[in-house]
Amino acid sequence: MILDIYKDALEYSAKDWKTLVILGVMCFFSLLLLPIFLVTGYNYRVIENAVHGIINGRDPLPGFEDLIDMFVDGIKVVIVQIAYLLVPCIVFIVCVILGSQLPGFAASAMIVIGCLITFVLVVVACLMSQMGLCHMAYNEGAFSKAFAIGEIKEVIDDIGWFECIATYLGLIIITVVISTVVTSIIYAIFAVFGISGALLGADVMGGIFALGILINTAISMFIVGPYLSIFNARSIGLLYTMQI
Repeated sequence: MILDIYKDALEYSAKDWKTLVILGVMCFFSLLLLPIFLVTGYNYRVIENAVHGIINGRDPLPGFEDLIDMFVDGIKVVIVQIAYLLVPCIVFIVCVILGSQLPGFAASAMIVIGCLITFVLVVVACLMSQMGLCHMAYNEGAFSKAFAIGEIKEVIDDIGWFECIATYLGLIIITVVISTVVTSIIYAIFAVFGISGALLGADVMGGIFALGILINTAISMFIVGPYLSIFNARSIGLLYTMQI
């Protein structure tokens, strides 16, 4: 079932390249801060489609109408994500403070233990926040449902904690692999151009290297990044539908 989710999400994310470019433009202007909420709001719409859909269905990509509603949804998403990450952050800070009060080896041990605990809590918090967003989307956008811990835990229990964590970690691995492969291919192409130019006696290595960085950045921002964000949102939404 997990592989079916990945397959569906990979295909779904590539349905409309114009959507990816529009999202990429939003990501570019997110340096101004406000457009980032449109990006997170769009991803929330992808989740909405997924939690009310089925694996390997014919769900279309969401549109960009009602930008104000999308912006508000994006703010909600960011608030939910920050709220769930507060606990791991607090635990890490407490461990660092306690470690600073201890001598030598004990201080190092406390910080290492704190890092391990924080890592586990971050994984759980990220999973809870994503499933919380799915729960909110499933319940017609009711903001309080994103923090209905008992209900969200029941959803995860029904799906299975192992399946949820395995799916989430798989998303991270797939995201890293796709990003790395695309970047490597682009740099390899420009490396070949640069070496060919050098063999022909042209002093173009610097220019080709700079052009490679520029093109790689553009493709990552306007194509790969949006594609992966939709892929992750769709996958989490479909995971939510796996409740018994």
